[in-house]
Amino acid sequence: MKINYLGFNLFAALVITSATTQAQNNNKLKDTTIALNRKKIDSIDREMIELLGQREKCVKEIGIYKAKNNIPPLQAARFQEVLDNAIKAGAKENLSPEFITEFLNAVHKESLRIEEDLKSPQ
Repeated sequence: MKINYLGFNLFAALVITSATTQAQNNNKLKDTTIALNRKKIDSIDREMIELLGQREKCVKEIGIYKAKNNIPPLQAARFQEVLDNAIKAGAKENLSPEFITEFLNAVHKESLRIEEDLKSPQ
C-alpha cells in the first residue's frame, strides 16, 4: 500500500488553515459583538447618570420644602412605597428584589444626605 504523504500533508494544511481562519472569523465576530454591546452599555450608563442627576434635582426641591416646613428628611412609609413599586417593576425586567433593594438603598442614602445638607445652616 502506497501512501501519498504529499497529498495528505496538503490536505492537512488546508484543514488546519480553514479551521484557523474560521476560528479567527468567529473571534472577530465575538469581538465585534462585545464591542457593540459595550458601547450600548456605556450609553445606557450615561443615561442612568443623567436620570439620577434629574432625580437629585427633584430631591433638592423636596428637601427645601421639608426644611422650610420642619419635615424630617426620612419618610419611611414613602421609601417603602417607592421600594415596593420598584421591586414589582424590576421583576418584569428579571431584576432580583435584592438588586433593586440595594440599588434604591444607595440612591435613597444619597437623597437623605442631600436633604440633611439642606436642613443644616450653610
